[in-house]
Amino acid sequence: METAAEWSFDSTSEADTRRLGALLAAQLVPGTVIALNGNLGAGKTRLVQAISAALGVDPSEVNSPTFVLVQEYEGQLPLYHFDTYRLKDTDEFLELGADELLYAEGVCLIEWAEKVSEVLPRDVLQITITHASETARRFEFSGLGPRSAKIIAALKTIG
Repeated sequence: METAAEWSFDSTSEADTRRLGALLAAQLVPGTVIALNGNLGAGKTRLVQAISAALGVDPSEVNSPTFVLVQEYEGQLPLYHFDTYRLKDTDEFLELGADELLYAEGVCLIEWAEKVSEVLPRDVLQITITHASETARRFEFSGLGPRSAKIIAALKTIG
């Protein structure tokens, strides 16, 4: 039986987003896939920077991989950061070696994940980010599966 979970977090500053990234990073295990969705400028890359920093990656090394498409960072866990904004289809995503990385011993962070949702694992942590104001964001978490449900349950108790 699959477990569905939901949770939301309101950030009023970059400090709040960094705190959310640290809370989330503490729950990540190898094999976690995080699908990040939201409009341009919503804060997808900022959240990736916060997660990465909490896992020991220099945040200045983390930027949107729009033109590179995938970047790998070495922290406490390997991080694979995808930006699928410019991809034409899921075949291009798979040609990047994404299918191997999705099931590797690291964490996949996928910006514009709705473009490749059909090839993502079933147990994926979905995060939709929306602008509430110039400095405020709403992060809506949802997951279907034991790994993502466990992460959301932990965030609910500490967030």
